[in-house]
Amino acid sequence: MSTYRRRVRVAAPLDEVWEFHSDISGLEALTPGFMNLRVERVVGPDGEPDPDALLAGTDIEMSARPFGVGPRQTWTSRIEDREEDLDDGRASFVDSMEGGPFPMWRHTHRFYERGDSTVVDDEVRYELPGGALGRTVSPLGWVGFEPMFRYRHRTTRELLEQR
Repeated sequence: MSTYRRRVRVAAPLDEVWEFHSDISGLEALTPGFMNLRVERVVGPDGEPDPDALLAGTDIEMSARPFGVGPRQTWTSRIEDREEDLDDGRASFVDSMEGGPFPMWRHTHRFYERGDSTVVDDEVRYELPGGALGRTVSPLGWVGFEPMFRYRHRTTRELLEQR
């Protein structure tokens, strides 16, 4: 298993950054257009469709067709854990991929208050497809992840620093 990590400081309060990342519209806004993402269905932990917040136990059924090439890939992202202590200046949630292109994908999103700013810290533990060969080359996954997370962090700053 390999790990990719990237951080950005956003000149916006923690509660605003957390709220943005706690809603499905935040995920949609942070996914580059070339991914052709479709959120097919969101189901909350109690079975409620389209919940107000992405709580632990929420399933997000998605599909993507990167660059419009090849068949559409489908998967479910499950919110496994969610913790918020805004009074203490921190919050986090963890999602994992089920049935998708990666045999293993666990994305931890951490948010830390730093004065009037918020640090967004993304950590992805993953394994590339392809069995033993995929595991061998997994450390090179950052080559594909870096442009995606650079886009996500730049967009987070653009959207939240303008509020």
